[in-house]
Amino acid sequence: AFLAPIPEDERGDMMGAYQKRLTGSDKHAQLEAAKAWSQWEGSTIKLIPNEAMAARFGSGEFALAFARIENHYFMNGCFFTEGQLINDAGILEGIPGVIIQGRYDVVTPPATAWALHKAWPGSDLIITPRAGHAFDEPETLDALLSATDRFAE
Repeated sequence: AFLAPIPEDERGDMMGAYQKRLTGSDKHAQLEAAKAWSQWEGSTIKLIPNEAMAARFGSGEFALAFARIENHYFMNGCFFTEGQLINDAGILEGIPGVIIQGRYDVVTPPATAWALHKAWPGSDLIITPRAGHAFDEPETLDALLSATDRFAE
């Protein structure tokens, strides 16, 4: 459901409230909202929270850019129609692909990767057992490099 565009009359929710703050004229409110958004992600993308990473995600201009980009995509359903990614995954049949997913990803839960894998004929799914969302978790990074090497052969 998060891939569906949020109708204008339903934007009174948290995502819409963030949009108002992130794009409003009050620079202090922009930065406050951006830091809250960005630091949440920076503190949840790793299996073991990394305080230094969360702090980097909370630095002013990075936080503002990061939060605005993500919020814009979410407010617009990531520019997909409801269910489009899964419904249209079958057109990828014959195109090799590897879906790599951290078992403890709280940003994008593994059920999403499983649904894509089931809908994409011939795809491979690798669940990295000791990883969260970040690409640079050791097991996830190893799986990404192995997949890349496999396609380079």
